[in-house]
Amino acid sequence: MSSKRWLAPWKDSAEKPAIYHCISRVVDRRFVFGDEEREYFRMFMRMQENFSGCRVLSYCVMSNHFHILLEVPPMPEGGISDEELLKRISAANAEALVAVVAKELADAHAAQRDEWVAEIHARFTYRMHSLSEFMKTLLQRFTRWFNRTHQRSGTLWEERYKSVIVESGIAARTMAAYIDLNPVRAGMVSDPAEYRWSSYGEAVGGGSKGNGKKAREGLVRACMSQHGAGFESEKWKEVSQIYRRTMGLALGRKSGKAEVERGVVRVPMNTAEALEAKDNGTMLPDLQTAAMLRCRVRYFTDGAVIGSKTFVNEVFAAARDRFTEKRKDGARRMKGSGNAAAGVLWSVRDLRLRV
Repeated sequence: MSSKRWLAPWKDSAEKPAIYHCISRVVDRRFVFGDEEREYFRMFMRMQENFSGCRVLSYCVMSNHFHILLEVPPMPEGGISDEELLKRISAANAEALVAVVAKELADAHAAQRDEWVAEIHARFTYRMHSLSEFMKTLLQRFTRWFNRTHQRSGTLWEERYKSVIVESGIAARTMAAYIDLNPVRAGMVSDPAEYRWSSYGEAVGGGSKGNGKKAREGLVRACMSQHGAGFESEKWKEVSQIYRRTMGLALGRKSGKAEVERGVVRVPMNTAEALEAKDNGTMLPDLQTAAMLRCRVRYFTDGAVIGSKTFVNEVFAAARDRFTEKRKDGARRMKGSGNAAAGVLWSVRDLRLRV
């Protein structure tokens, strides 16, 4: 099978979300990320998000690696306005550069030279709405800061970053929860809300504005995009309850009186009861899902494509030349620690070792 990076076949259209789970590790897997390093990495990540037009749905910065669930929308038809271009440039560059570009644009318009305007835009827009450019810039910017701060030189990252195409809906919600549970799996915290350098920790502790708002918007999108939800932070209260159940975290019994529906008394359920209910509202009906997310699932980092059987087969068909003629279809059942999702989530890679 080809080692060329997998990209969503519809990446340049608005047909459906192009979502990727991206992972990169520090060289030799050394534990070099302290509190300051994590803060700076998150700052660079948000800067690149604001510049590129890509959106972070979920993330977690650990001691020697990071995870980002990234949605890469296509460039808007007709491009972006001068105002939007300057706004994006200001998100990741000094004001002096913004002033220079603003003057160049003004001069080009005054001279009625549309080709000059297009050239000015092109200097920046080639780095927007692109998975590879988002990751390349983020890794390079952080490396430069880290090397300067710690008086070192050379590469910081173990190898080129990994990326997995993720279907919106069940797969995206599962992946987001898997990412936010990283510090729990590592034994660093018992509740992901206690970990500051993750999407869930930021959403809970970051307040209603700024990055706390962005973290909430990302998780709302990850959990509800298949229902048409965009980046709507006002839906966080509803989504946060579903998301905590997804991660297998205790919510306690809901307050309120028992309800009567069609003559049947219904008492609000606690978390354990909700997880076991057939209509529990969680991402997967399998009762072992929460336990699965507490384990390392290699399919989520090495599976290349994760989603429903139809989704995986669709991506496989678009990349048929990657495989030999013996391979007849794309979807492969998840095994090992991913077995709880078998039949609901599928992978394009049939992993056999350490799964």
